[in-house]
Amino acid sequence: MAVQPAASVSDDEPASDGFQFPGAWYTQSRPVFLSGNEAALLRGGDELFPAMVRAIEQALHEVWLATYIFHDDPASEAVAKALIAAARRGVRVRVVVDGFGSSHSLTTVKRWFGDKGVDLAVFRPLTRWWNWLQPGQLRRLHQKLCVVDGTRAFVGGINVIDDRNDLHHGFSDAPRLDFAVALHGPVVAPIEQTVRAVWTRATFGRDWRKETLQLARSAEPVRAARKLLRRMHLLPATPPPLADDTPVVAAFVVRDNLRQRRTIERCMIDAIRMANVRVQLVTPYFYPGRSFRRALIKAARRGVQVRLLLQGKLDYRLAGLAARVMYDELLTAGVEVYEYIPAFLHAKAAVADDEWATVGSSNVDPLSLLLNLEANIVVRNTGFAAALSEELDQAMAVSSRILVAPLRTGLGAMLGRGLVAWLAHWYLRLAGSSEKY
Repeated sequence: MAVQPAASVSDDEPASDGFQFPGAWYTQSRPVFLSGNEAALLRGGDELFPAMVRAIEQALHEVWLATYIFHDDPASEAVAKALIAAARRGVRVRVVVDGFGSSHSLTTVKRWFGDKGVDLAVFRPLTRWWNWLQPGQLRRLHQKLCVVDGTRAFVGGINVIDDRNDLHHGFSDAPRLDFAVALHGPVVAPIEQTVRAVWTRATFGRDWRKETLQLARSAEPVRAARKLLRRMHLLPATPPPLADDTPVVAAFVVRDNLRQRRTIERCMIDAIRMANVRVQLVTPYFYPGRSFRRALIKAARRGVQVRLLLQGKLDYRLAGLAARVMYDELLTAGVEVYEYIPAFLHAKAAVADDEWATVGSSNVDPLSLLLNLEANIVVRNTGFAAALSEELDQAMAVSSRILVAPLRTGLGAMLGRGLVAWLAHWYLRLAGSSEKY
């Protein structure tokens, strides 16, 4: 697909109920919508990476990038070269990658950046066997974010790896289905705050000691301490005056293990509950909790067309089993289920009615909704929703519709459901989560 024109703000959007000042979005348990943005839908790395490279080439001050996977194939190297070139001309470039997701390529990525001026941080590295024994190692950095000069951002589900390259299955002819969004406007501010916070968490043991020493030597330690805390986003910002007629366009939502534990999940459930005509949802890993499942079923029973696009070409068999144990209940309620078969599916997106859409890194499973650091962008714009809806329609048209659940009755179905529930329960407990799912 060609890069979509940016979807601009509509001045007749309803006013936001959220506070619109830096940092305030994070204090809210619901999405805080901001006006004055542009949003362009990008399909796959084939569209995302050139757009990112162009933005990085134009950077004047800062580039922040957070990703689960930063691979070492040619597509990834092109992004790395752009980051290195920016650093060499004086732009501050900081990259944070997940220690598990990027474990296969971390040695190469470190060599690429080396002494080239790019600061690389690893979130929860797994360099020693005892790292696995540390609390929280099952809670990974799964966000895919890039911010340039605080004015342009990219949010989505696309890792820095070739669309045709799968870490477990190698290269294929067809690119995986995946999406990202290019953004410009006020909504970039919370995205940048999030990348900075992740960077701080990843470098806490290294940079904190250095900055604490500098703080102790400062002539004005109190003022320096407040400046440091603001940089780490531990102090609230001072709100500017708010306009009474501020229109709503886009909200950046995250899932973390601090204040925003279930914001993404609640945001999607609310959209499903309010839908009157249709709900389209695409995710590779689908094992929703009770509230999410009930929202889908109730929407279908009240006449909303609910369509799910899930994996047909499986990368993990257990993930496929987890989704398929849900099919019978969903199909009985009238939910349409499709399995994408042309290539691997990695997209995480949804559309509700004609103006609500989300794209991001969050799957609909316990790992994304209760454990990992995730990030989605929610756009309330008819043009953007229509563009994403058309993409999902086209993908479903080449998918296989499931009319009969593969696991319905009998011992096999009972054992399958029991196995998935048991594994999900103990995985969450092992990760330290006590929340109901």
